[in-house]
Amino acid sequence: MESIKKLYRIGHGPSSSHTMGPHHAAEIFGQRTPNADSYRVTLYGSLAATGKGHFTDKAIVEALQPKSTEIVWKPEEVKSFHTNAMLFEALDAGKSVIDKWLIYSIGGGALGDENTKHTQENIYEHSRISEILPYIERYGSSYWEYVASHEGSEIWDYLNECWKIMQSTIEEGLQTEGVIPGGLYLKRKAAVYYIKAKSYKPSLQGRCLVTAYALATAEQNASGGLIVTAPTCGSSGVLPAVLYHLKKNHDYGDKSILRAMATAGLFANVIKTNASISGAEVGCQGEIGSACAMGTAAANQLFGGSPQQIEYAAEIGLEHNLGLTCDPICGLVQIPCIERNPFAALRALDANLYSMMSDGKHIISFDKVVDTMKLTGKDIPSLYKETAMGGLSLLENDLKSR
Repeated sequence: MESIKKLYRIGHGPSSSHTMGPHHAAEIFGQRTPNADSYRVTLYGSLAATGKGHFTDKAIVEALQPKSTEIVWKPEEVKSFHTNAMLFEALDAGKSVIDKWLIYSIGGGALGDENTKHTQENIYEHSRISEILPYIERYGSSYWEYVASHEGSEIWDYLNECWKIMQSTIEEGLQTEGVIPGGLYLKRKAAVYYIKAKSYKPSLQGRCLVTAYALATAEQNASGGLIVTAPTCGSSGVLPAVLYHLKKNHDYGDKSILRAMATAGLFANVIKTNASISGAEVGCQGEIGSACAMGTAAANQLFGGSPQQIEYAAEIGLEHNLGLTCDPICGLVQIPCIERNPFAALRALDANLYSMMSDGKHIISFDKVVDTMKLTGKDIPSLYKETAMGGLSLLENDLKSR
């Protein structure tokens, strides 16, 4: 497995696969072809189907400025390696192709192609929790210590930077009001929910605050704000909401939270390696489901869960999001994406409680659920995998006619 630094990516929303990935790919190709007079970029499959709603074209054009870029949309053509394909072509003054590059945005802001597995830097010798759990039990260590032993001490500085941005994103989101850009005229709710939460009795206040925190990040992301993928842009509100709540309402320190982030990143890394975190590839189960598992694992560790209980908590968080479709209205990371963040954050805390009440023993392992998610993703029709052609996305005309 690769470093969890490639899972926690700092950047601007609204989509890690449709905005951050293409922007980064354009930067790479631009640096590789400094003598180009102009560019032509062809987008395929899901990337083309919902690219306008995710500002894919704007991200690419911005990265290749000041040279002109033509964007070609081919949603009907799906490449076999991954549905989020991009063909970059560098053109000379006579519009002849002088260089080209076919690359894929494979989720979480990462890029890949058929040679990725041969070129990626794997720093972990294990890739499944069923391998990691007996290893840490043998040496009496924890998941976060396992991460530190492979990543090195510098991982703490990186996670600390991510945590600072997560907090500032929530705090900014809680103070921002107005309409989210994109044409749906969706009003921000985080600020109002935060105020209302303060007036509820203590037994409800915590859950309401978690809702406000998750909305704050999700709304910032939908508006193109600065976020940290956890593991994607569309699901970036889940883990920060859980951690921010536990810091503010349960007095957990930053050091403990960074360790929880390391554990959460490890579980998401296993999902990314053995299945996918790309909504375009496996549906929203790969995004919100993975984020829910991250939040659950982090919370369980902070509450003193054993390695077995943490694994069980993450399994619950992922299992009960199996089959979740990716059907964004107008291709925007707004409906139903924003609301899914607070519900997944609350589910993460519920799954943590359920696991803490157990002894950690259970029948279905985390790895088995990851394998199941991969198979489920293959079985889900493309209509429900970020193409905006099925499910709730069919309500687009109803909303536009309001």
